[in-house]
This record gives sequence, structure tokens and C-alpha cells, in this order.
Amino acid sequence: MALFTPTPRKDEPGAQPEPKSGPSQDMGTFTPPTPPRRVEEPPKVSAPAKLAESIMSSGLTIEGKIEGSGNVRVAGRFKGNVNVKGEFTIESGAAVHGEVRADSVLVGGEVRGQIVATSRVEFKETGTLIGDLKAGSLAVAAGSKMRGKVEFGWKEGEIVEDAPPMEGGARSATR
Repeated sequence: MALFTPTPRKDEPGAQPEPKSGPSQDMGTFTPPTPPRRVEEPPKVSAPAKLAESIMSSGLTIEGKIEGSGNVRVAGRFKGNVNVKGEFTIESGAAVHGEVRADSVLVGGEVRGQIVATSRVEFKETGTLIGDLKAGSLAVAAGSKMRGKVEFGWKEGEIVEDAPPMEGGARSATR
């Protein structure tokens, strides 16, 4: 008498994989098939992110507020306050009327208002500022113009604002 064991179909629930044919089957042992190996991509190492640059072209006049992260280049006319985490550039022939706050500021055109830079302010030959300036460092090209109060090189808290004048009218600074 022959024994017959029904084999479930592959598409039936609970179906077992068919045994491999080969030497292991001849010996009466079952070797389950090896699942395909998943090849994983190595994690991508991101390069230091470059800040995006926004450009306001010449011929444009905009009134409002500029705020955000990234570099901003103005070649036209802008009226309003600027607060940028990045570099703010005023091209030659451009004009900005308002307060400018940025990591660094490059002045090639005209600014009427205060400039506050956490890092650096650089004036090109064509740069003009009518207003106050406060920066970590300052570079001035011959031919640039400025009218106002300038503070640079001082870390926050190093200048005593309300100190009485010293002899000769100079203010004292604490270090």
C-alpha cells in the first residue's frame, strides 16, 4: 500500500516552500530556501549645506520686510527692514532704506538706516551708509562714504553705554 501526502499549493494560506532538489533531498533532510539578501545602500553623507541665494534684480522697487535664512542680494531698491541669517549684499547702484541685520553685509550701493552684522561688514568703493553701524569686523575700501556712529571689534557686553566721558571726551570701555 502506497502512502500519499497531499502537498498544499503555493497560493494557499499556510503553504510551505517546496524543498530544493539536490543532494540534501536524497539524504532525507530539508534545507529551506535562503531568502534573498537585501542590499542596503550605505547612509548618504550630506555635504555642508550651502545657503540658498535670493536675488532682487535691478529695476525692481519693493517695500516690505525681508526675513529668513540664506544669502540675499539686492540690485534694485528696497524699503523696509532686513533680518537674514546669512550674507546680505547691496550691489552698486542699489538702495536699501531701513534697518539691516545679517551675519555679514557687503555694501556696494546705498544704505539709509542702521546696519548690525554679527560677523563682518565690508564697504566697496561705491558703498554709502547714512546711519549707524555695529559689526564684529569692518573692511572699508577707499572711496566709500559713511555718516553715523560706528562700533566694531567689540563683543556683546564689552562696551559700557552710559559711562561718563573720560578726559578728552572719550568713553571708557571695559574688558
